[in-house]
Amino acid sequence: MVGLEKRLFAETLGTFWLVFGGCGSAVLAAAFPDVGIGLLGVSLAFGLTVLTMAYSIGHISGCHLNPAVTFGLWAGGRFPVRDIAPYIVAQLVGAVLAAALLLFIASGQPGFALAANGLAVNGYDALSPGGYSLASGLAIELVLTFGFLSVILGATDSRAPSGFAPIAIGLALTLIHLISIPVTNTSVNPARSTGPALLVGGLALQQLWLFWIAPIVGALAAGGVYRWLATEPLPPPVTGGEI
Repeated sequence: MVGLEKRLFAETLGTFWLVFGGCGSAVLAAAFPDVGIGLLGVSLAFGLTVLTMAYSIGHISGCHLNPAVTFGLWAGGRFPVRDIAPYIVAQLVGAVLAAALLLFIASGQPGFALAANGLAVNGYDALSPGGYSLASGLAIELVLTFGFLSVILGATDSRAPSGFAPIAIGLALTLIHLISIPVTNTSVNPARSTGPALLVGGLALQQLWLFWIAPIVGALAAGGVYRWLATEPLPPPVTGGEI
């Protein structure tokens, strides 16, 4: 097994890539005049960050990049409890560094205002792109994180076709963003939400609790359900009386 220090560095690097690539596409490219990539492009960017990092560091750290994934894998019996806290700290460091670099780059454009652009923060009510309520945001983040962890657990199962897990996971995250960007700007990842919120502050920071609670609850539920669903019954004992 790769040492913890290298695994934590990989998680920091991978989470940096996810936040910088995903949030960067939203802040810098989504609405660029005439050739902006829009909602579809941002959704694809988030999916591509996970897909590329899964192939790059998946064999080193498991490529969690997300506290909810770490908790979900633990609930599914696939990750040791002793490594949960170090992984989450590494993920948060990567997310904050990415948000800080994104802010530095975005600030180079004349007229950039942090409060107005928001670094792709997540939110509900006033911070929801579509004005969706707290209840809507809570429901969609919980359900989509449950689905995301179900895909991760299934695609990385030893009985699943080998080599294709990053593709399934990346496409799942793309789908999740296509569904939920209008509702919460899509989190399903407490680290991704925390990096931009810490720099933007104000209402984004006040609403951050939802983007920790809903993804983690959804992930824990998915881990428990998949652990039950994927457990194969033991074969009947051979006692000698069957012949």
